[in-house]
Amino acid sequence: MAAISVKPTRMELNKTKARLKTARRGHKLLKDKRDELMRQFLQIVKENKRLRVEVEAGLAEAMAAMSEASRLMSPELLEQSLLYPKQGVEADIRVKNIMSVNVPEYIFRTKTDAAEDIFPYGYAMTSGELDDAISGLSKVFRDMLELARAEKTMQLLAAEIEKTRRRVNALEYVMIPEMEKSIKYITMKLEENERGNITRLMKVKDAILAEAHGFEP
Repeated sequence: MAAISVKPTRMELNKTKARLKTARRGHKLLKDKRDELMRQFLQIVKENKRLRVEVEAGLAEAMAAMSEASRLMSPELLEQSLLYPKQGVEADIRVKNIMSVNVPEYIFRTKTDAAEDIFPYGYAMTSGELDDAISGLSKVFRDMLELARAEKTMQLLAAEIEKTRRRVNALEYVMIPEMEKSIKYITMKLEENERGNITRLMKVKDAILAEAHGFEP
């Protein structure tokens, strides 16, 4: 066992007791924060799983339609049809605070709200499968953005959970036990000193009484 290097004084005892009280309060707050972060993290995990399934299904459907359109249309006509996009999109990034963790929020906007504005070509020379592919990609785009948000939020929360867990463990298994040992050591030393002082006072008292009565101490 390592030697405890603290001054066995009453002032040091009071300071260590105050530090221990603060450490215990901080330990409880950090545990509560860790538990709430875990709850939020599990919610995001479920949302991420749902979004991933929807995005993968939407992309598979859109890619299948695009593959069929590529089979029915010539490469030149397909390239020409998609050369100049008609619809425009914007995404604003905002920040949301979750238990002192800043996570992103993406605000998705299209240039126009009309559904037909997503098709940058006429319908005469193109196939219906190309329409299905463009429509499918348009629908899945918002879910892809939400999936990116969920993925980033998971990463940030996981990093904060790990950091909080290390702090909780440091308090629980290192700092608090060391302060408790220091308090026990200082208390023991103070009691030893007090007993020694009492013994010395009794000897002085006996010497004074013996001298008063004319006896040798």
